[in-house]
Amino acid sequence: MTMPLMRPPRKNPVLRTPQMNLPPSARGRVALGITAAAAEGRFELQVCEDCGTVQYPPREACCKCLSPQLRWREQDGAGQLLASTTLDHSNDMYFRERLPWRLGLVHLDAGPTLMVHLHGEVGDAPAQVRVGAQLDRAGQAVLIGFPKEGSAHMADDSMLREMTSDPKFRKVLVTDGKTEVGQALVRALVKAGADIVWVGHAEPWKKTGGLDDIAALPQVTLVPLDLTNGRAVTELAGSIGGKVDIVINNAEVHRSFGIGARRGTDVARAEMDINYFGLLRLAQEFGPALKGRSADGATGATAWVNLLSIYALSNFPPHGTFSASKAAAHSLAQCLRAEMRPAGIRVVNVFPGPIDDEWNQQMPAPKLAPATLANAIVKALRDGVEDVYPGEVAQEWLERWRDNPKVLERELASGG
Repeated sequence: MTMPLMRPPRKNPVLRTPQMNLPPSARGRVALGITAAAAEGRFELQVCEDCGTVQYPPREACCKCLSPQLRWREQDGAGQLLASTTLDHSNDMYFRERLPWRLGLVHLDAGPTLMVHLHGEVGDAPAQVRVGAQLDRAGQAVLIGFPKEGSAHMADDSMLREMTSDPKFRKVLVTDGKTEVGQALVRALVKAGADIVWVGHAEPWKKTGGLDDIAALPQVTLVPLDLTNGRAVTELAGSIGGKVDIVINNAEVHRSFGIGARRGTDVARAEMDINYFGLLRLAQEFGPALKGRSADGATGATAWVNLLSIYALSNFPPHGTFSASKAAAHSLAQCLRAEMRPAGIRVVNVFPGPIDDEWNQQMPAPKLAPATLANAIVKALRDGVEDVYPGEVAQEWLERWRDNPKVLERELASGG
């Protein structure tokens, strides 16, 4: 049974900050199919469409009938642990710093036999296990053997915590605490065990409902943060940038209408100034600090979360300029992910459907409740995924976009 994680001791400021060593990350193009699924929390293997063989490792052709008709299909991961060993020596710097490390050989019920990392609660062979795919600190998928039934503290396993961004005992910055989503995020993070939650608020002279309630929580500290003001972002980064472990950028400007229904560019400019340039300012100031602390012990800097929108995938004309700003932010977030990956910082992009707020009042149900969105973000941090699509609308939209982006564009243009 995994022992509950204890609060780590304070860092000695005299000691040198360690440098991040990443696990081996070389993958062939075919093998990246496992990574693509793991980025969304799924374990997928290749299945031959001609003979039905499930195979591992990934190949260009079926290992049984040589057919090239291979498709990635989700697996339940059920299998039996055949043998296990503990690694006490490694020439790789990443594993050398984290020894001992358990490995096991698992035969899946679906057919293949594979080598996996073993969760600490998995017993000796033979044992029933569940294999899952997890992103490691290098952003590549690795296979992990989990116990068939785990304890309440499974997430505190040292190996698993290394591959996730669990908020427990970590310090988090939420960029906008004035919205319902922001306040729901703060409550969810506090419930998840966050040590400190800094909550940004622009224009402090504006009284906003609910802000005083979250400010009364002992873990919460309000900080002035206006993403349109570069100096304000710089000053905040200078004050707390070296302490933040997780940045959650939920600040946004959302207005309805597209191009022809509104004159001028003021509204579109305001959307871009927060949704795109705000993210850029934040990344330029807080990004280097996070990268510098990514190897800083059990509670080192670990993740960056961007609240985007499912409208970033394909423009929704009734919210046309907002969609365009989120598409720009999505592209920027992909750049940020590439720059953060060498330091082992996970960049999580969240693509919700319409949220039940003031800017979606005319939108018919189903709409995403702020608390549901907040819980989905915390779950994404705990699961160590990269892309999240919370809500029924987002899931349906994603399925249509993957099937045929051009058809989805036409359907949205006609109001579908």
